[in-house]
Amino acid sequence: MNTLDQDLPLVPAAAIRRNLKTKSAQLWKETLLGYFFLAPSLALFIVFLFYPLLQSLYLSVHETDPRGRVAGYVGFDNFIDIFTSAKFYKSLEVTGLFTLLTVPTGIALALLLAALTHNRLRGMRVFQFIFSLPVVLSVSTSAVIWMMLYHPSVGMINYLLSLIGLEPVAWLTDPKWALVSVSVMTIWMNLGFTYIVLLSGLQNISDDMYDSAKIDGAGPFRTFVQIVMPLLSPTVFFVTIVSMINAFQSFGQIHILTKGGPVNATDVLVYSIYQDAFINFRFGTGSAQALVLFTLILILTFVQFKVFERNVHYQ
Repeated sequence: MNTLDQDLPLVPAAAIRRNLKTKSAQLWKETLLGYFFLAPSLALFIVFLFYPLLQSLYLSVHETDPRGRVAGYVGFDNFIDIFTSAKFYKSLEVTGLFTLLTVPTGIALALLLAALTHNRLRGMRVFQFIFSLPVVLSVSTSAVIWMMLYHPSVGMINYLLSLIGLEPVAWLTDPKWALVSVSVMTIWMNLGFTYIVLLSGLQNISDDMYDSAKIDGAGPFRTFVQIVMPLLSPTVFFVTIVSMINAFQSFGQIHILTKGGPVNATDVLVYSIYQDAFINFRFGTGSAQALVLFTLILILTFVQFKVFERNVHYQ
């Protein structure tokens, strides 16, 4: 027998079992403690997320009376009615156009402002504060402000147009301008959040990167395109996904400014769901539309992760 083996103490099997039981008990305690701290969040998710989702699944295959009570099982008839309805495709078209108007423009504008104000020059704090202000306003407050600006006779925008000799525009009652007007208001409303996130991303880029670019002779534009944008791509990817989801879920500003009009020019999917469920009391159809909207957002988010994340450069 080896001398080293003779010097090693023998551990009894009972001591090993006691040690394993102690570690197992400690692990159970830590697990239970973790679930204890997660319990409030889990309760909120169950009450406000999982239960409504299950209720929507249930109502989507049933017909309801005007009081919201289930009147009978209809299977997939609600989904068939949706996909054979011209109103649904019109709402889908308006939602897509609204997303295209708000998401790229909002991100590009916030990125421009963040690029202009991310340096540490004197007075930049004031501009950063001003550009971040929209984030503190609620949707209803922002909508009321812009409703006053868009007023056809006493609104500031038409007054400025009159100063340069242009005719006043019916911003919220003209089908050609209604969606554009709501989109401009939405871009401004979401600008604060997008600006703050992109500004944080720019400030996290090390100054050594800029110094190396200067030594190599790169100008400001080339530095921004070839160095800053790749390093900022995870932040841009994040705000793109969040902005797209917010665009598909936009409701408050449309309800206050246009109520889906004029002539359904701003009737996005969420507002169509609201009309079916809470105006026409067709809770089954509304629930089916909500599930379709959820599926669309899920698919678009999955496509973005599969396609656009390839161009994201994580440090």
